[in-house]
Amino acid sequence: MTDTEIEITADLVRDLLREQHPDLAGLAVREVAGGWGNQMWRLGDELAVRMQRMDPTPELQLKERRWLPVLAPRLPLPVPTPVRFGQPSARFPKHWTVMTWVPGEPLDLGSISRGAHAADTLAGFLRALHVAAPADAPVARDRGAHPRDCTDGFENFLQAVAPDDDLAAEIRAVWDEAVAAAAWEGPAVWVHGDLHPANVVVADGTLSGVVDFGDMFAGDPAWDLAAAWVLLPAGAASRFFDAYGRADDAAILRARGLAAMKCLFLMLMGRNGDRGLPGGKPHWGPVGRAALDRVLKGV
Repeated sequence: MTDTEIEITADLVRDLLREQHPDLAGLAVREVAGGWGNQMWRLGDELAVRMQRMDPTPELQLKERRWLPVLAPRLPLPVPTPVRFGQPSARFPKHWTVMTWVPGEPLDLGSISRGAHAADTLAGFLRALHVAAPADAPVARDRGAHPRDCTDGFENFLQAVAPDDDLAAEIRAVWDEAVAAAAWEGPAVWVHGDLHPANVVVADGTLSGVVDFGDMFAGDPAWDLAAAWVLLPAGAASRFFDAYGRADDAAILRARGLAAMKCLFLMLMGRNGDRGLPGGKPHWGPVGRAALDRVLKGV
């Protein structure tokens, strides 16, 4: 076991709480399935502990600590908000954060049955999020660029998933339109950056919360608008863009191409899971394939 693979157990979480936040140590600790860069543990009924696991640096957690308290009050859906900070120690040489728990079921394990409501809810959330970010807001690294600057990543995913020739041609046509689309010329706005089915929760057939803001950045909102296809059921994208009201044709083309790339990633993670590879998630394959069908049908 390497230093990036420290075994995180309920006993470890409880010991860390006793050391640094003893008033919380008596709450029940329960593991939350999933997670890769960070591992989540429920803490009582209203809190969670986010433990740095495979992420090589604490940057993503520190970003959430800094900015989620700023964003959360103006967002219309619950998001995890840091309430206590855990510092590296001899017991656990990485960062951890106590955050509010966002109730609901992850969408990759659930479903949306109220498509119109979910489209309006997602549009309202992104309208509230996509406001001009301050000058010291985080800048994107591996995401956030125009699709034309992400072609290597798209090609890698496409080759790895290896769809049949006809399907590959359809996917590439969507990507080529995104590459040819005009760039974002507005101010850099707050962007979640990683809206996929495991990073939103659902309840009563619709979206009920958004989690995992470690990739948030200031930039092109098209990276979030891709969620119109990746998250919402078939036929809901048009309603979403009508409700959002700020996306021009170029933004929709960029978003659709980015959605295609995200679907390929989900399908690849599903295949990796089928093969038992680290980080693979078998149930993401069907999720990604269904989303890809929605992408190919357009708005």
